Amino acid sequence: MTSHRTTQTMKPATAAKKLGVYLEATPEEFRKGVVSRDELNALQADPPEWLRELRRNGPHPRPVVAARLGVSISGLARGGVNEALTTEQIDALKEEDPEWLRRERATQAEVRKEAARIKEKRAEQSDDARS
Repeated sequence: MTSHRTTQTMKPATAAKKLGVYLEATPEEFRKGVVSRDELNALQADPPEWLRELRRNGPHPRPVVAARLGVSISGLARGGVNEALTTEQIDALKEEDPEWLRRERATQAEVRKEAARIKEKRAEQSDDARS
């Protein structure tokens, strides 16, 4: 008996998330269908022009916007940014450097610093336990 391998598929929203693009900005045929694992791998390995364009200019989903601004997704919401932004809009926000953005970047820096401190402490404890 031969094993029959089924093709793993995902919803367009899942594929868009994995590709780091805003679903509503993708072509209609992408949004209307399902994406197989092989198709996703092909899109990642050799992105078509529409995907390169979306990644370059947006609109970008909130996780990408947050990362480019150096804040958390919650920080975006606190700053009143609840929609996808283009690269141009992100650059304008960086240039404008509003108070909420400075505050959220400082918060994010503190969070990272604390996470690094905890990681270092755990590593020391792990080393002590081995000794």
